[in-house]
Amino acid sequence: MTAILHRQPRQSLPVAVGGDGPYVIDSNGKRYLDASGGAAVSCLGHSHKAVVEAIKAQLDQLPYAHTGFFANRPSEELGEHLVARAPGDLSKVYFVSGGSEANETAMKLARQYFYEKGEPQRRHFIARRQSYHGNTLGALSIGGNPGRRAVYEPILLPANHVSPCFAYREKPAAESEAAYAQRLADELDAKIRELGPETVIGFVAETVVGATLGAVEPVPGYLKHIREVCDRHGVLLILDEIMSGMGRTGHLFACEEDGIAPDILTCAKGLGAGYQPVGACLLSGAIHDTIVGGSGAFQHGFTYIGHATACAGALEVQRTIEREGLLDRVRHQGALLRQGLEERFGNHPHVGDIRGRGLFIGVELVEDRATKQPFDPSHRLFARIKAQAMDHGLMCYPNGGTVDGQAGDHVLLAPPFIIGEQQVQEILDRLEGAVQGALHEIGVAS
Repeated sequence: MTAILHRQPRQSLPVAVGGDGPYVIDSNGKRYLDASGGAAVSCLGHSHKAVVEAIKAQLDQLPYAHTGFFANRPSEELGEHLVARAPGDLSKVYFVSGGSEANETAMKLARQYFYEKGEPQRRHFIARRQSYHGNTLGALSIGGNPGRRAVYEPILLPANHVSPCFAYREKPAAESEAAYAQRLADELDAKIRELGPETVIGFVAETVVGATLGAVEPVPGYLKHIREVCDRHGVLLILDEIMSGMGRTGHLFACEEDGIAPDILTCAKGLGAGYQPVGACLLSGAIHDTIVGGSGAFQHGFTYIGHATACAGALEVQRTIEREGLLDRVRHQGALLRQGLEERFGNHPHVGDIRGRGLFIGVELVEDRATKQPFDPSHRLFARIKAQAMDHGLMCYPNGGTVDGQAGDHVLLAPPFIIGEQQVQEILDRLEGAVQGALHEIGVAS
């Protein structure tokens, strides 16, 4: 028996007791290769000594001091580290405890910016279908995944949604990527005009879509067009890099690959690599100066913002990424993993798409490769793959509802940046066994 309300209370979970680089070890001594970083979190694996020592040193010095009374050195140094490397005018940062808090902060920051600017009529957020921005009510409200919203729909805030940039599912074969990108930008422009440009606060999007779609990257030019639409109407562009940021795609900030910068950017997960709970909301100097020059106070806060120990750990994580040249490693190992997936699954009758950037890769399963018909949701193929993978000693991150929030299955891979070629081969071997086992369970030949 357990005193905990687990995510899946009917499911019996192994007990994790140790970590060894990219492996998690349970109480029976079984080792699991963490091919998903948990949920794209553990980018340095589970036993990086430098990070652990940095946290211990901060605990010895000062574990915590409330930011209503004190600043602290780790948060100041981490802030300087991030803004020095951030794109565009992202020159200030607000530290929180995770991704949902970061996106909640972004929403309130954006609203207060316009309030201070003398535009209190701005109240609308626009996001995308099949997006996910967190589980707090505000973040869930702008999220566009029906399965995650359904139970809470009556208590969610009003929000508006446009199409995702999901070329595999939503771009006709005859349409060029350039035309597709322009069509989606035109759709956003039309939605802003429909609501009234003077009433819209911001457009929120994941740079590379994570949990709900499985590492769906934007087509070339899409984000530049979106940036232009937002600028045309004075609307803020808010990019969610909770999963895709902090090196996961091979760039510290994923949007760098697209050649644009948002007005607000959120990150978490890989920021602290799981060693402490931490997230961040980066904002432009214009937003900061408007609030400071207006009321002078951001009407928002959490008990653990700027937590000294969490920021000390995150700072060492970020220094390690640079010191060990891990962005180059992500690009190299990501290409190796992608090549291996193409070789194993590229012609598989039930794999429709392999996609992503760096060590952020999605594999979409389909019943019919030619028509892209998904499996019947009642099979819960994604859950079967996860269970089979755990049996094979592999942690991956499958999800359902890929197509419309109900139907569709994909597997998200986001292994630690430190993996070697041997671990890449282990991922391929064990994932192949897990997919075959799950398909066999539902009576499908693989």
